[in-house]
Amino acid sequence: MSPLTHLLASWLVAARTTDNLRDRRLVTLAGVAPDVDGLGLIVDIAQGKSRYYPQYHHWIAHGLPAALVCSALFAVFARRRWRVFGLCLLTFHLHLLCDLLGSRGPDVGDKWPIYYFGPLSQSPVWFWKYQWRLDGWQNQVITIVLLIWAIAWGLRRGETFVAVFSARFDRIFVSVLRKWTGERSGA
Repeated sequence: MSPLTHLLASWLVAARTTDNLRDRRLVTLAGVAPDVDGLGLIVDIAQGKSRYYPQYHHWIAHGLPAALVCSALFAVFARRRWRVFGLCLLTFHLHLLCDLLGSRGPDVGDKWPIYYFGPLSQSPVWFWKYQWRLDGWQNQVITIVLLIWAIAWGLRRGETFVAVFSARFDRIFVSVLRKWTGERSGA
């Protein structure tokens, strides 16, 4: 699934399970963190050839070793460390599940497996033979539903996923949303 979908899903988990912005940010970012191994795409585009992205995406940061490192690292910066550690593991694995369901390439045979112990081992390899396309309608519907849910949550609570990046911009975003919907204040 797309990084936006992972961001929305992880933020919704974080918004319901944390009690401060710092911990919400950390839990949300843990749900997006596995895609750091997709940054090879930038090099591939710059070089005009496909080399790093297909070789390393879903291999370096889409497994248990990366989940443990990411969760431990983010927990160090958290207010409620053990809680954030567990929630980071949860959102990280939610990312893996979503990718297992809906991250194949354009061709039917272009499945993107999850190497759960990668990069330490190539097994077990997880894949789902019915994996839908990354740009498939299923992912688009899921993203739209998550976006609507996140905006509705933001209208009620006065904070949206934009706060992950900037609390100031989030206040502006919520203010604009409330003007558009005619809502005056959250719960």
